[in-house]
Amino acid sequence: MTKTAKILLTAAAVMTVVGLLGFVLMMSLRGWDFAAPDTEHFETNTYTVSESFGHISVNVYTTDITFVPAEDESCSVVCKETEKQKHSVSVKDNTLVIEMTDTRKWYDHIGISTQSPAMTVYLPKAEYDSLTVSSNTGDLTVPADFSFASFTVKSDTGDVDCLASVSGTAAIHLDTGHINMSTIAADRLELSSDTGKIQLDSVTVTGDIQVETDTGKISLTDASCANLKADSDTGDMRLKNVTAEGSFSIENQTGDVEFIDSDAAEIYVETDTGDVTGTLRSQKIFQTESETGDIRVPDSMTGGRCQITTDTGDIKLQIAS
Repeated sequence: MTKTAKILLTAAAVMTVVGLLGFVLMMSLRGWDFAAPDTEHFETNTYTVSESFGHISVNVYTTDITFVPAEDESCSVVCKETEKQKHSVSVKDNTLVIEMTDTRKWYDHIGISTQSPAMTVYLPKAEYDSLTVSSNTGDLTVPADFSFASFTVKSDTGDVDCLASVSGTAAIHLDTGHINMSTIAADRLELSSDTGKIQLDSVTVTGDIQVETDTGKISLTDASCANLKADSDTGDMRLKNVTAEGSFSIENQTGDVEFIDSDAAEIYVETDTGDVTGTLRSQKIFQTESETGDIRVPDSMTGGRCQITTDTGDIKLQIAS
């Protein structure tokens, strides 16, 4: 065994022992009662906002965030938080700024908690210039009551559920988490998640839709756009009643691609082992290639280009009657 390996194993053993000692100490203080209350004490605080604003900026660590319409036309932020994880709420340069301050020490992380910080933002207006959210861990929920000129979300771990329309670009980038957008209109969508699923339902986009995952599935239903660009490594893709005035440009390595009553002026699909199947709405001039997969497409001399290439995946497409 090399000297470096010995050092790494020793360090890992020390960290394991420290963790076990911390757990034993904590449970001893709790009388080894696993049903005892959480070691973190949560409280609910309400922050009122009297100034007007057009932009919203949220920067938190582990908070679930929900936006709801205010019944009394005043803005307030209700936070479930701990003494050492407080939120601050202020208005600066026409922007509602919500931030979290984490003053915990390393030993404060040793404990048991079945709760997590949460925030409900009550907004008095329906339309805002922008919404920007940055978080490490936490879900985001934005209902259909609101609309924004721009919408930007960046999160490490958390789901995003958005029903709000965006007159400009909606950009959502997650490491681990699902993206769900439903019954919205937008100028452009830029969506990515490494391991989460991306699902779009009843979406009207005047510009382009760009979606990207590593292992998560991509599902679009009842969607229209100028162009669609979809990329995935292992996630399956499903397009149902999806249309693009320009093109579909789809790349997938091992995941399947399925079209259900969908169409674009031109279609480009490339996979390694994934199958390409389904039905298209209009005639196409098919250009297909597969090393070992089966190919079954209509013989057509009219329509836009439909170029599909696979290594071992099957290609089986039909034109809807």
